[in-house]
Amino acid sequence: MEGLRALTSRARHLLDAIKFEHTVFALPFAYIAMVLASGGWPGWRTVGWVTAAMIGARTCAMATNRVVDRWIDAANPRTAGRHLPRGLLQVGELRALAIGGAALMFVAAWRLNPLCLALAPLALVFLVGYNYTKRFTWTSHWILGFTDGIAAAGGWIAVRARLEAPAFVLWFALTVWIAGFDLMYACQDVDFDRVHRLSSVPARFGIRAALRIARVCHALTAAAFALLGLMLRLGPPYWVGWVVVVALLVYEHSLVSPRDLSRLDVAFFNVNGYIAVIVLASVVGGLWW
Repeated sequence: MEGLRALTSRARHLLDAIKFEHTVFALPFAYIAMVLASGGWPGWRTVGWVTAAMIGARTCAMATNRVVDRWIDAANPRTAGRHLPRGLLQVGELRALAIGGAALMFVAAWRLNPLCLALAPLALVFLVGYNYTKRFTWTSHWILGFTDGIAAAGGWIAVRARLEAPAFVLWFALTVWIAGFDLMYACQDVDFDRVHRLSSVPARFGIRAALRIARVCHALTAAAFALLGLMLRLGPPYWVGWVVVVALLVYEHSLVSPRDLSRLDVAFFNVNGYIAVIVLASVVGGLWW
């Protein structure tokens, strides 16, 4: 019984370390791409393997992030309580988790179609490589968004075995959406990043500029979702959802200002989680109509 409790505690620490619950940010967009590519239900087999690929990819990316950033996390008061700095987990455990996640992604890609498998190594380059980008470029926010946007491309390819215009629009929407809220999130580390010479838009250009650029990114997100609806002639439920998403983006930006970042977690976690689910529901509704 004691061994089981220890094993359960270890598993809980691992899931908490990689923030497994934040899969909600990207996973719905893989489903959106599948639904749009198939014009409806893509089938349980496709859904199952795409879900496995997404879980594997995100597990690999987040476990790698925790290993790569462990010294930065230990030095930053905001992140010093994470599992590696506190000694709750070992580096080897997270490396093994990253390798396991990558393996799951490759198996799922193999089970989907040859193009998915052929592109999986390129996806892995971004999943691992983006963790290093803040060491040398302030464009890291968009590289992160592009990497998460692979979820949309992968969902489309899983169904059609090719990339088409709507998939690129959805990929772009996800890129600028995630870049926008990552710009906002990075504002809380501006002083730390400057001292430790880490690259970010807030550290390079200031918090006020970062929040303005984030607003531009989210305006582009709204425009991309509108273009997607027009391209695929989605019905009224989609446009109702679009209006709600735009309202949430406006609300998200109303929560933060250069002088007050205290509600940043509400904007980052709550609002963006709602947006991903609402877009999925509105796409399904738009197709059903």
